[in-house]
Amino acid sequence: MATLMADPPVAARRTFNIASHLPRMADLVPQQAAVIVPWQRHPDAAPGCAAWTFSELELESNRIANGFASIGIERGTRTVVMIRPGLEFTAVVFALFKVGAAPVMIDPGMGVSRMVDCIAEVEPEAFVGVPLAQLVRVLNRRRFSKLRAIVTVGRRFGWGGATLQELRCAGSPRYTMADTAADEVAAILFTTGSTGPPKGVVYEHGMFDAQVRLIQAWYDMQPGEIDMPAFPLFALFSTAMGMTCVIPEMDPSRPGRCDPAKLVRDIVAHRVTTSFGSPAIWRRVGEHCVSRGIRLPTLKRILTAGAPIPWRVIESLHRVLPDDGDVHTPYGATESLPVASISGRELFSGGFIAQSRRGAGTCVGRPFPGIDVRIIRLSDSKIATWSSALEVPPGQHGEIVVAGDVVTRRYDHNPGATALHKIYDGARVWHRIGDVGYMDREGRLWFCGRKAHRVETSERTLFTIECEAIFNEHPDVARSALVGIRRAADLSPRGPTPPPAADVGPHSPCTSEPVILIEPKPGRMPRGRRRAEFVAELIERAQADPRTRLIRTVLFHRAFPVDIRHNAKIFREKLAVWAAERLA
Repeated sequence: MATLMADPPVAARRTFNIASHLPRMADLVPQQAAVIVPWQRHPDAAPGCAAWTFSELELESNRIANGFASIGIERGTRTVVMIRPGLEFTAVVFALFKVGAAPVMIDPGMGVSRMVDCIAEVEPEAFVGVPLAQLVRVLNRRRFSKLRAIVTVGRRFGWGGATLQELRCAGSPRYTMADTAADEVAAILFTTGSTGPPKGVVYEHGMFDAQVRLIQAWYDMQPGEIDMPAFPLFALFSTAMGMTCVIPEMDPSRPGRCDPAKLVRDIVAHRVTTSFGSPAIWRRVGEHCVSRGIRLPTLKRILTAGAPIPWRVIESLHRVLPDDGDVHTPYGATESLPVASISGRELFSGGFIAQSRRGAGTCVGRPFPGIDVRIIRLSDSKIATWSSALEVPPGQHGEIVVAGDVVTRRYDHNPGATALHKIYDGARVWHRIGDVGYMDREGRLWFCGRKAHRVETSERTLFTIECEAIFNEHPDVARSALVGIRRAADLSPRGPTPPPAADVGPHSPCTSEPVILIEPKPGRMPRGRRRAEFVAELIERAQADPRTRLIRTVLFHRAFPVDIRHNAKIFREKLAVWAAERLA
């Protein structure tokens, strides 16, 4: 009896590794394409584009895993991965999961200085990267004192270590996968840093397992389908689900600059059925297809996240998708994904788009099964312990918090951020997403903006997404951004001691003047008399709605700064500083 009771936990442990799906698919469908890179040549000089079947990907990742183990990359080794999306990226990350190492993923688009800071904070022990990444590492070698294994993907110059090709050739095609537990560190992924310095988020193997299960079930993704993810890490999810992954020809750190013609070419050529990407990507693809009368008959589902997607983009995509196709907007954060989701057709048919256009916020749908979402009263202070007294009633604004199997427990080497964003409820952890929202009486979640971006006045608190929607309805407005600033005249002592004049940001308890920044549509930047007319039209709209009635200052900006990962989140912090300088 003792033996029979001991076996199940061991078996359960072995399932908590996303790489465990790979050998299973290699047995079931060995000749099905696992990864296709249409814009690259095959690495072994075989005819056709770069591609590996599930069987080939399994063998290649085994060879690399053996190679990693031979140079000391083993269970728990923190390993920076800086490789371009493609066959090698997929095989390397699966190999790291197989040995039980912890890949560290960082957006190169954040800039060299911030990227080096993030890498140094993690204290990596191994570094796998292309020659350019290795050069950055060499120039900053003093900051990476714990590195003991270097692997170059491509030509190695004078910095030592091994090349991936050497490890590939020397490694055996068989490998026994590490028996990783659900709560064992699987990876460290960095946030975009859109509202502060990027933070390293500690992922556990059980979290990746839960993500695969939830996403596959919710969107009914079936083995044998064709996926084209514009975010490199999502290629691992595609493979784990038994889908063929087509790597798009684009720079993942600059999605807003993608060439829509190339994306459409590969969607059509490979009969892609699902694709994940930033709203910035789908805006370009939608415009491209509608203007040329192109249809995408195989694309059953588009997933887009990172920022609210404009309703006009959803509308344009519905014009090019098949009758059974739809646009889905999963909501979540790097620290907790997925949380909730809603389809584009439901947004329109349920009247939620119309409500959003009137300033109700953005409806992000109902929570995924097993994901608990609550709204708590707004606070910028730490909350150590959970209490139901924190919650606000349906319809009332507050901070969105979430608990469940996909919720991360801590940040890496950052106890301050962990204390500020996590609430402990026994063994359960609630993540404070940092977003403002509310639950309607039917259990749908509405997003109203970042907590840090709220603007408090003496009369009421203004939330970005609600207020900006009012101005975005003007026919000459591409998008708008609400910020809060302080003028010199506001420094007279009233109430609490105000911060120094240099303390200008999107939100401060003493910030009291709301300012709306307008990015006009191309060719609509106002000049001369039109500028005064444009401002008057915007102020008239503001006065007609109680949410925006207090906004009396309008500034025009040619092109808003946006985040590096999605090219869709507006950097209101930078705009607040810009606005303060203009109004000083």
